[in-house]
Amino acid sequence: MCVGIPMKVVESDGFMAWCEGRGRREQLNMMLVGPQEEGTWVLAFVGSAHEVLTEEQAAQIDDALDAVEAVMNGATDVSGFFKDLQEPSDGK
Repeated sequence: MCVGIPMKVVESDGFMAWCEGRGRREQLNMMLVGPQEEGTWVLAFVGSAHEVLTEEQAAQIDDALDAVEAVMNGATDVSGFFKDLQEPSDGK
């Protein structure tokens, strides 16, 4: 199984870009999404950017990956990682 990692473009050189995310720095092939400006978030799979993300989407994916890591480390309640899926406490 391949897990996509949200990464932010920090240096772009056409169809290759240096990107950073989740403590990693990696050069990605941008052919599937086209050249992207610095500051753009992309979803990376095995050395390639496959999708352009909003900052909110990147944060939600990071939260989900944090939840997976927490479960792998023995956590049983990961509801705090999914605040965007929880109903407001005032019932609205």
